[in-house]
Amino acid sequence: MSRALDVLATGALALVEDLGRPGLAATGVGRSGAADRAALRLANRLVANDEGAAGIEVVFGGLAVRARGRLTVALSGAPAPADVDGTPVGHHAVVRLRDGQVLRLGTPPTGLRTYLAVRGGIAVPPVLGSRSTDVLSGLGPEKLAPGTVLPVGPEPDAVPLLDVAPVAVPPDGEVVLRAVPGPRADFLTDPTAPARTTWTASSRSDRVGMRLEGASLERAGSQELPSEGIVRGAVQVPPGGEPVLFLADHPVTGGYPVVAVVLDADVDRVAQVRPGQRVRFRFVAPPWKENA
Repeated sequence: MSRALDVLATGALALVEDLGRPGLAATGVGRSGAADRAALRLANRLVANDEGAAGIEVVFGGLAVRARGRLTVALSGAPAPADVDGTPVGHHAVVRLRDGQVLRLGTPPTGLRTYLAVRGGIAVPPVLGSRSTDVLSGLGPEKLAPGTVLPVGPEPDAVPLLDVAPVAVPPDGEVVLRAVPGPRADFLTDPTAPARTTWTASSRSDRVGMRLEGASLERAGSQELPSEGIVRGAVQVPPGGEPVLFLADHPVTGGYPVVAVVLDADVDRVAQVRPGQRVRFRFVAPPWKENA
């Protein structure tokens, strides 16, 4: 029997994601990949996959999948309550599914995105070297829907070494993100203003970027920029003054000033911020200057 997962329900949104398509920005292709890379890596390590194996990214719970064949899986990221045929199972833990058993995810009490890794990885056909769904460009697999069958690859030679990983769950209070001033910080009348404002994550946020609501940042003059390269974690200020923090499926270029850049290690935490949650920036020394 070929091993696979039958998708029964997806909740708000479920996508196949790996670690993306690095190195293609010059040709207009963004990296994409898991919004919370650390969470995907952890789930893959628990089932002894390569860290870059494709898994399922689930927004706000609601996923239900049925096993075809015997499967070993792990959940990470937002701690959605999970059960197998009605019996609760752990998070950040190895879970074994028998043929025909159904794994269901409820609504996580904190965080936004839960990751499901299956030993062997989700083996849908890669596009430009990656199995990630890029919602901005449309590259990669379609969004998951009831009836989708996800093939599972062969099990790796390595075996799982841990049953449970003690990992902190995403916070439900204010999230403080480390950032450095951006290359266009001087386009603001007060370049320190992004770090002196408490922002609120907008309900209009998605995998492209987290929109922030709060005081409008005042731009110094009306000068506009030609399009420049954009990186994951860049904080861009459109004419309205409310910033956008770019995430996994960000465009490769943009024409609004980038006034700050969140450290890459903290962008994974952004992926777990819910609409309505408070966010602050804390400017720090650029990592390349810390030991200078």
